[in-house]
Amino acid sequence: MEKSCTLVIHFDKGSPAMANEIKEALEGNDVAAKIEALKRAVMLLLNGETLPQLFITIVRYVLPSEDHTIQKLLLLYLEIVDKRDSRGRVLPEMILICQNLRNNLQHPNEYIRGVTLRFLCRLSESELIDPLVPSVLANLEHRHPFIRRNALLAVSAIFRLPNGEQLLPDAPTSWRRRWRPSRTRRPAATPS
Repeated sequence: MEKSCTLVIHFDKGSPAMANEIKEALEGNDVAAKIEALKRAVMLLLNGETLPQLFITIVRYVLPSEDHTIQKLLLLYLEIVDKRDSRGRVLPEMILICQNLRNNLQHPNEYIRGVTLRFLCRLSESELIDPLVPSVLANLEHRHPFIRRNALLAVSAIFRLPNGEQLLPDAPTSWRRRWRPSRTRRPAATPS
């Protein structure tokens, strides 16, 4: 079955030995090695390899990282990894990432919040999005326009999901209230 993804990179097929190398690098403390290992894992997944043994390692050793590059690569990994089992149900281990995503949506750094909100735009599993809805809505009131814009995009993407109207029952009216253009205008500059 073909899967959609926002990133396509050619990478040679991996081997079980490569998966073990990736796992060892992710378990280490070297940030540069973790970045390279995550890049290789993403490339292998994009080429159709399944690396189910890496998910728990990533949750234990990569999820707590504060490095921005690792966080961005982690979101790419989470975007392309299989989130459903053969019967179409969300894998139980995917629930482990919800708390991390919620923390990222409340992070003091605007970059982390913004990329997490953009990631939610590409997530189609409503079971994972449901506990994050209050945090997404809270970001609509953030002081930074970058966060508000990405929060609005996330609300729009959530509302477009098959059961999005149940997740956000008042989305059309609430965003209109919050995003109504102001009626005040600046006075025109007078020529001197």
